[in-house]
Amino acid sequence: MVAIIPIPALDDNYIWLIHDGRHAVAVDVGEAPPLLERLSALKLTLSAVLCTHHHADHVGGNVALIERYPVPIYGPESENIPARTVSLRGGETLTLPGLEVPCRVLAVPGHTLGHLAYVMETPEGTVLFCGDTLFAAGCGRVFEGTAAMMWQSLSALAALPETTPVCCAHEYTQSNLRFARVVEPGNAALAARDAAVQTLRAAGKPSVPSTLAEERATNPFLRVDVPAVQAAARAYSGLPCTTAPETFAALRAWKDRFR
Repeated sequence: MVAIIPIPALDDNYIWLIHDGRHAVAVDVGEAPPLLERLSALKLTLSAVLCTHHHADHVGGNVALIERYPVPIYGPESENIPARTVSLRGGETLTLPGLEVPCRVLAVPGHTLGHLAYVMETPEGTVLFCGDTLFAAGCGRVFEGTAAMMWQSLSALAALPETTPVCCAHEYTQSNLRFARVVEPGNAALAARDAAVQTLRAAGKPSVPSTLAEERATNPFLRVDVPAVQAAARAYSGLPCTTAPETFAALRAWKDRFR
């Protein structure tokens, strides 16, 4: 069996730890101490690190980490990834050291131009590690790419099996749900998810991972073909919002200003 654990880091980040009881792979190590503490507590040996993109809150722990564990660090070729030893472009299939499970690499530009996602095929099923591209009930800001790029990247992730756990890198779910409920107030699944997340967070528990089925039912950025979502985007932007990319761009601009 493979276990997947979100480790809180920095202000609202998650480092993802994937292990089989002996060996472990980490995703997006924003700082080293929380990961080192968990590895020690669980008596695990780190065998690899996966990086989705170059932002410091995702790679800031790499250098300190390899002082203790000189393991391969995978990351996007076109970005400045500290201590990277294996450069990736997307399209590769990796066999992760230690765990020996296959992992597909997807290019998902938008948040950053070289952003990658990792699709791991564990014995328990497909798992997605998507960094800052897809969030629980939201998506990342478009910093380096274009809205069209981001929509294409999200579409590729949404095409994965609906049971796929979505392991994103931030605890943004409550603020994302507030926006989603303004966009689609009549969505009963969204109201139920909001209540469930409030309960989790009140208990100090992570709201992630979600599943792609949940995201398709409640995430406005994956629901841009829904008439109610298009109508809300149209009312906000004044644009026709008759196509998915146009609706997505309007929603993303709206979310950027939402408080």
